[in-house]
Amino acid sequence: MVWCSMKRASEEWVAKAEGDWRTAQRELSAIEAPNFDAVCFHAQQCCEKYLKALLSESGSSFPKTHNLLFLLDLMLSTGADLEVLRDALRRLDAGSVQFRYPGAAASPEVARDALEDCRRCRATLRGHLGLSAT
Repeated sequence: MVWCSMKRASEEWVAKAEGDWRTAQRELSAIEAPNFDAVCFHAQQCCEKYLKALLSESGSSFPKTHNLLFLLDLMLSTGADLEVLRDALRRLDAGSVQFRYPGAAASPEVARDALEDCRRCRATLRGHLGLSAT
């Protein structure tokens, strides 16, 4: 599925996703006091919003949820070939929740891995929306 022009709601989801993408990148490269937990959170949020943009484009309704695997399953029901993203989305979901609360903190390596998972998912999801991978 690739769309040439998007619905307004889908465009808004993409804009929000791109904000999360930029925030995750900024935090990972911050010289002073990088917030690696925030990298993981915003990487997950970026993918969530891209999945919601795709669902919006396909005319599918979806509940308020942050669960990437649930959103992926909804997308798969539309016929989209996105199963290859499952492992990365699972890791992003886990990291987003794990590091939001006291008791655990993301390391620089974990944050880099989260951003790489996000980069790969983002490129695929953007492609399905007819957008460039970058």
